Amino acid sequence: MTRSLRRDLSAVLAAALLVVAAVLIGRRIQHDHHSLFVGWPPLFARFDPHVGPGTPAAVLVAALVVAYGPSLAVRLRWRALLAAAWGTALAWTWSLALVDGWHQGVATRLTTHNEYLRVIGRFHDIPATLRDFTHHILSASPAPWPAHIAGHPPAATVTFVLLDHAGLRGGGWAGAWCITVGATACVAVLTALRVLTGESLARRAAPFLALAPAAVWVGASADGYFAAVAAWSSALLAWAVGSGSSACRRAGAAFGSGLLFGLTCYLSYGLTLFALLGAGVLVLGRTPPRTLLRGAPFLAAGLAVVPLVFTAAGFDWWEGYRLLVTRYYEGVGGIRPYGYWVWANLACTVATVGLATAAGLRRAAAALPRLRRPPATSTPEARLALLVLTALLALLVADLSGMSKAETERIWLPFALWLLPACALLDRPRAWLTAQALLPLLVNHLLLTGW
Repeated sequence: MTRSLRRDLSAVLAAALLVVAAVLIGRRIQHDHHSLFVGWPPLFARFDPHVGPGTPAAVLVAALVVAYGPSLAVRLRWRALLAAAWGTALAWTWSLALVDGWHQGVATRLTTHNEYLRVIGRFHDIPATLRDFTHHILSASPAPWPAHIAGHPPAATVTFVLLDHAGLRGGGWAGAWCITVGATACVAVLTALRVLTGESLARRAAPFLALAPAAVWVGASADGYFAAVAAWSSALLAWAVGSGSSACRRAGAAFGSGLLFGLTCYLSYGLTLFALLGAGVLVLGRTPPRTLLRGAPFLAAGLAVVPLVFTAAGFDWWEGYRLLVTRYYEGVGGIRPYGYWVWANLACTVATVGLATAAGLRRAAAALPRLRRPPATSTPEARLALLVLTALLALLVADLSGMSKAETERIWLPFALWLLPACALLDRPRAWLTAQALLPLLVNHLLLTGW
């Protein structure tokens, strides 16, 4: 066994022990104090061994990716690889969701009492509802919004309202939207990787992104949709600062990146932290500073669109966030112990990204000291390390804020997906892919997750 492999396995062992500690200590806290408000600490789930119609498909998808994923990722043409990655991510996410059956796994996920579809009828006049939105955030306000509506800016709810108005009504269509859009996140990450770190590492990362353990929570939660929007904002930014594109294409990519980042901030308050990943993308870009400055107005123009639309409609983002903080501490967020969740949240992240990612992050940390100035001239491994560790930094800031105590296996999907490319640094990809596939299969068949 090589020294590098021993260190990889040490990182895996540390991650596994973190999860075991979170389970054992969490069960003790829950037994003694009933203050965690999750059924199977640290995950928002309950123990319920089961199989379902998605079981055979999930096993088959996992087996095919392990057997053929690494070789196909090298051989396929780039566009074919992107299509294959999206198709695989779709099949993987759908099959895992259907382990719980169509009704419980997809159709009713977004119709429970705290979810977005419960308030569709209150948005028959969207501008009027947006003007009145902040008046219903606090628990003591008249007709307070359910938790998820109060906890997010209104673009999240408006998305499902527009689906309903388009005739795509009910939880089935909403779940299908989240899965279909959410699965494109792997394509966005691969696109950014190719521009920022080179095609070789992007190809090595492709099977790990397509077979992500995070698919358990992408299907079907709105955070999977949020993750895709955020991922595409960063992918377009990578195009804008990458070399080889015309000035017109860079300007269009910069505008699109700003537009989607603005939407990201109006889907979830916490995803403003994606600006950290955007900063990492800018640092890694190969565009000369003078050319970069020329694209700044297009980025700023795109960024202004969504905030201007919602502000003109009467929604005050800052007031909404201020009231959300109060609402958060009025509810279970004020009861859940920070001293447990500040580290148990990271155990939830292990479940989302898999044990192979722990080993990959170990290698990324080892590669980071080889980063040169400017970073664009560094080795592909060092550039990849900077990108994934920037995503990790954003996740840690969210953790320390105390505004994400529990349920982070879902809430942190947008950050977690950018940790998975660290697996491209690993040797023996089939062995690591096997470990990655086994984790979500076990989670989805032993636990009934809440999302």
